[in-house]
Amino acid sequence: MEVVLLEDVKALGKKGQIVKVNDGYARNFILPKKLGIEATAKNLNDLKLQKANEARLAEEQLEAAKALGAQLSEGSVTLSMRAGEGGRAFGSVSGKEISIAIKNQLGYDIDKKKLILSEPLKTFGSHEVPVKLHKDVTAKIIVKVVES
Repeated sequence: MEVVLLEDVKALGKKGQIVKVNDGYARNFILPKKLGIEATAKNLNDLKLQKANEARLAEEQLEAAKALGAQLSEGSVTLSMRAGEGGRAFGSVSGKEISIAIKNQLGYDIDKKKLILSEPLKTFGSHEVPVKLHKDVTAKIIVKVVES
């Protein structure tokens, strides 16, 4: 019996794959647990339409990420930090603070986990911070740290 997998099945295949299995395995394991459906003409057509829809959605998400990346690259955010003796910084600027500043100053809601900071910013001046918006799109935003 041929079955279209609805989820990844260990040692059998990935989601969306058409696999040939024994009738008993399909009737007793795959179909009751909703891991797959029988590969009929209607089900194959539905699968094809679903894949086309997913591809269209992925393309729209990529385009939206590119547009947001272009807007972020043009903007910059300014954060103020207290200074100690000799112009040395007190503390640091973390990803969470940068994320909040982007939301307040530019109006974009960027998750702090999307900011690629190897370590918090501890010096005054301008810093380029990469932002991973999509698996294929990484934008850079200018973060200016000034004395308060």
